[in-house]
Amino acid sequence: MTGSELKFRRLADRLRQEITDGIWPPGSRLPTEPELARDNVVSVSTVRRAVTDLVAEELVERRQGSGTFVLPGRAARRSAPLIGVIVPDTAFYYPRVLGGIAEVLAAAGSRHLIACSGYDPARELTELREMLDAGADGLLVVPTLTGPPGGPADYLHRLAELPVPVVLVERRGTTLGDPTESVCTHHEAGGYDAVHHLARLGHRTVGLVLRVPSPTAEPVRRGFHLAVAELDGHSAEFLAAREEWSPATADRCLAGLRAEGVTAAVCFGDRQAVLLQSAARRAGLSVPGDLALIAYDDEIADLADIPLSAVAPPKRLLGRTAATFLLNRIEQPDLALRQVLLRPAIAVRDSCGSARTAALNG
Repeated sequence: MTGSELKFRRLADRLRQEITDGIWPPGSRLPTEPELARDNVVSVSTVRRAVTDLVAEELVERRQGSGTFVLPGRAARRSAPLIGVIVPDTAFYYPRVLGGIAEVLAAAGSRHLIACSGYDPARELTELREMLDAGADGLLVVPTLTGPPGGPADYLHRLAELPVPVVLVERRGTTLGDPTESVCTHHEAGGYDAVHHLARLGHRTVGLVLRVPSPTAEPVRRGFHLAVAELDGHSAEFLAAREEWSPATADRCLAGLRAEGVTAAVCFGDRQAVLLQSAARRAGLSVPGDLALIAYDDEIADLADIPLSAVAPPKRLLGRTAATFLLNRIEQPDLALRQVLLRPAIAVRDSCGSARTAALNG
């Protein structure tokens, strides 16, 4: 099977699973082909082939001038309670979280509404009000903690005081005064474990590549530097705003890392790792021979030309756990407050190579 054949089949499988899980319910419009191509780092022709497969399976239909829509008959709605779900993005990272949520709520006979805030605090507040007005019995929220009126701590207190139970997903307060229930990936452990994985392969000078701003970047950074210090290693860091990332930015990043003697890098997130891999190829460097790479998020890491090892947050488990906690809270309001961190795994692929002869000796 060719590389392009593999990419389109993987994308078709991913979309098919998301439709089955109820992430894209009947009647909903899929992202446009250019949006899917961008979010999955594949060509538009690859997306078109994947969608054509779904059309042939009568999962979706193309409507001239309107887009691609999920056909009815693939998901059943059940009765009560009604759960509101607010995420910042339905195209990247969160589809598998939503799949886990849908799985638990369907098994419990619950209905749910999904809204996307687009990382906009004002829009998020509007979505919260609309879900309460619609009669939501509980809320699962990925809150936007950059820019809310009064600051993050005040916003979390206001969420905790809503008239229905709220469980936060992939966000939490940073102090012991945090009053909210939450289920999050232990991103500090993710950064920490990535460095230790590279150290076991013999790397002593490791780079950290960050996209900012992101509420996840800082805990990843803390874990990364904690591990480097424990191992008595060396590190270099490169960061750029999400919208600044481009092939030229990746070239600058690579030059900076190489100047510091970096032999491996942890890249937050997948797209930055893909861009850095391409920059290495342009520079005549091999991956993993000259530069080993670990991506972060594991959304599209497996689709890279050289499949990327990646820190993989347990997204589906996050969704399942958060939904379970919320249903528990609705049934038993006096339960002890739960603030849970789930440690991510490392999906090992081809971008790190096997253990080197210069393996770390204690």
